[in-house]
Amino acid sequence: MVVAVGKGTYARACKRDSSLDARAHQITSGEDKVVTKKPKAVETNGSRRAGSESPKKKLDKGTYQTELERLQLELVKLQEWIRAQGLRVVVIFEGRDAAGKGGVIKRITESLNPRVCRVVALGTPTEREKTQWYFQRYVAQLPAAGEMVLFDRSWYNRAGVERVMGFCTEDEYQEFMRSCPELERMLIRSDVILVKYWFSVSPDEQERRFQDRIEDPAKRWKLSSMDLHSRAKWVEYSRAKDLMFSYTDTKQAPWFVVDADDKKRARLNCIHHLLNVIPYEDLTPEPIKLPPRQADTTYVRPPVDEQTFVPEVY
Repeated sequence: MVVAVGKGTYARACKRDSSLDARAHQITSGEDKVVTKKPKAVETNGSRRAGSESPKKKLDKGTYQTELERLQLELVKLQEWIRAQGLRVVVIFEGRDAAGKGGVIKRITESLNPRVCRVVALGTPTEREKTQWYFQRYVAQLPAAGEMVLFDRSWYNRAGVERVMGFCTEDEYQEFMRSCPELERMLIRSDVILVKYWFSVSPDEQERRFQDRIEDPAKRWKLSSMDLHSRAKWVEYSRAKDLMFSYTDTKQAPWFVVDADDKKRARLNCIHHLLNVIPYEDLTPEPIKLPPRQADTTYVRPPVDEQTFVPEVY
């Protein structure tokens, strides 16, 4: 069973289960809908311009939370289908810094079993890894049967940050562009379900999020020196992204772009799309009845004061 998640597969999956789309249209009315048909967007130097479309109203917190919880329940059903069918799923999240990749990954994994769905966020390669075949450390993280792996950045580092910041040679870059589509075709031929998301954020919104990280001590760790360099090299990153798409946005493994200026909508739209792009069935088990607890008749437990408890500060 070869599963290629291309544009045709996505269309068939949407026909398979239109209830998700119907529900998304029901949660709001008028222009304030989670799923709407947009005019064709034009991206200039990384910023998106969608015709004369007026900005949407912000989703209120209650509506967002209700819809997120519903989608997370569907993710649990998808997880059980992946486990039961022995599927191998790879989901790649790429995009500019502060585009919201980590936020949607967090919402996807909140209700899932980490033994089935795990996140891979590799750091800077070691000196030994730098001498390996470029894809080697990523291939080692690929899923086994019954697993879904979410890549918070992936092998596309070579086409983005490594290219722009000069961390790879021109020959290494060109070899990546030739090899990457072939690698992804091999994965698909090997029954791996591959889904690729690019989170698109405007320069103004990225600046606002960077400022928020600077001012919030709990978020300051998210802002690295590399983020500041990426801000300074906005145009170079735009060129790198467009060139990457020209090579790797293939029929077998297309890129799906998420408009990420509105975090709440981006999260809902991405999860909704993921649920539609991978066909699954509801394997929710029958209600479980707890067995009676074993009677405590002969065993005498040690005194409680012999144990060390955490101080009750609160």
